[in-house]
Amino acid sequence: MDRYTTLRTETSAGVRSIWLARPEEYNTITPALRDELSHAIDAADADPQVRVILLRAEGPAFCAGYGLDWATEAQASRESRPADRSTPAGQREAPWRASDGDRVWDSVSDYRFMKSFVDAYLKLWYAAKPTVAAVQGWCIGGGTDLVLCADLIIAGESARFGYPPSRVWGTPTTAMWVYRLGLERAKRYLLTGDEIPAADAAGMGMILEAVPDEDLQERAEALAARIALVPASQLVMLKLLCNQTAENMGMASSRLLGTLFDGIARHTQEGLDFVDRSMAIGFREAVRERDDPFGDYGSRPR
Repeated sequence: MDRYTTLRTETSAGVRSIWLARPEEYNTITPALRDELSHAIDAADADPQVRVILLRAEGPAFCAGYGLDWATEAQASRESRPADRSTPAGQREAPWRASDGDRVWDSVSDYRFMKSFVDAYLKLWYAAKPTVAAVQGWCIGGGTDLVLCADLIIAGESARFGYPPSRVWGTPTTAMWVYRLGLERAKRYLLTGDEIPAADAAGMGMILEAVPDEDLQERAEALAARIALVPASQLVMLKLLCNQTAENMGMASSRLLGTLFDGIARHTQEGLDFVDRSMAIGFREAVRERDDPFGDYGSRPR
């Protein structure tokens, strides 16, 4: 790619910073961001001058999940066409329904479509080089599918994590929650969709640490630079040694189920009702209705 439209990169002292650069949209995930992020991670991993990959984000939020305005519209529409990986952000790409009105949801096409996002996130996990993420503000829904694949996560104290789509219309696709939190804590937060303040996330081992917001970028840069002092061969071996433990616990099976169940969850009666409601009143209002009984995320009392 000659030029990115959804992110930017910079390199210093062996650290390649990849910035999500859609701040006005809270860095929500689109097909274009997926493709550019995949390319940027591959490029950093292949560059002999890079030893550490640092994922960062512009604006008040790290990633508020998928750009679901286009996703709910796509699911609600009867129109479809073959997936085009060059589709500009905001245009329909998802094969939620067949063009033939008599046909039902194609679960295999849905899985292949969602897997293209999962494969992009997993590049943080499978990159030979260590990956560090610096998180501010919201990191929810698909944002957690992405960031929990990083090797180390540092967050500002005001950051919030969570998977509110577990309440309706989704399941975690990369399914990293148990590996990060342990069985009991993962169930606690997925069965409610409750938000997790950064300090709690650090205390539970979901992330490495929570730091004052004003220190976030400096602390993440310092950690990445410290890691970059170690020979590349050592970093590759040590990362693989640690990750293999989680792989042996069944990560591949977990994410297969997570990606399949995500499609099923969007096509339960409750999932279809949520899409219909989004079309009637707008996605943001439908989300507010979903979260109001819990009093968190955008429904948190001000």
